[in-house]
Amino acid sequence: MKKYTSFKILQMAILVVLAILSLFLLLKPEVKQFVFSSRPATILFFLVWGLLLISFIFLMIDYNLISSIKLNYHTLYGVAYSDPVSGMPNRFSCDTIIEKYYDKKLPEDIGCVMIDFSNLTKINTMYTHADGNRLLKEFSNILSTAAASICFVGRNGGNKFLAIFEDCTEEKISLFFRRMEDCVAAHNKTPDAITIEYRTGVALNSNEHLDQITQLIALANRRIEQSANAERS
Repeated sequence: MKKYTSFKILQMAILVVLAILSLFLLLKPEVKQFVFSSRPATILFFLVWGLLLISFIFLMIDYNLISSIKLNYHTLYGVAYSDPVSGMPNRFSCDTIIEKYYDKKLPEDIGCVMIDFSNLTKINTMYTHADGNRLLKEFSNILSTAAASICFVGRNGGNKFLAIFEDCTEEKISLFFRRMEDCVAAHNKTPDAITIEYRTGVALNSNEHLDQITQLIALANRRIEQSANAERS
């Protein structure tokens, strides 16, 4: 699509150059006299200019069609890769990141954090699903802010979110948690705010030495469950 657009722009540039050149020649008295003193030359002149004008119109139509196709493509891309409720990358986007590491040994510098929006079900029950969706959107924005420039984060389904750290370091993980904690605390301190509660599970392959990314994600998810069990006991 990009090459086709460039080709159309080149065509338009050539037409503009030809039109300017024709006008330049027509301003010369001897050329003007030749064109308008001979009936066949005059007809040829108008035919050439008509062809240039029609070509320009069709190029503009093509350009508008290309712009429309690009807009539709980006819309479809957003539908395919974005979660409609939270507005962040969806499960399909998470799977796309995960697939990068299929069928090969998992690098040591990969980290995974699973995040559970733990009181979302309670919010939906005590308030309304509209309130739950609003808080889900707010929490998603918090996670996106926390992940900026350091990791991928997406909604993995339901109330679970997945953060994947490439070139992972303890400093990146700490920064992510610090940003998330600060943003959630700021939200919860807002007057009349519905409190956001969450749990996390962390798995760093530099510590675990696993072969598959699915194993790392499963381990992070189990650690959320362990945290929940510890709170209940």
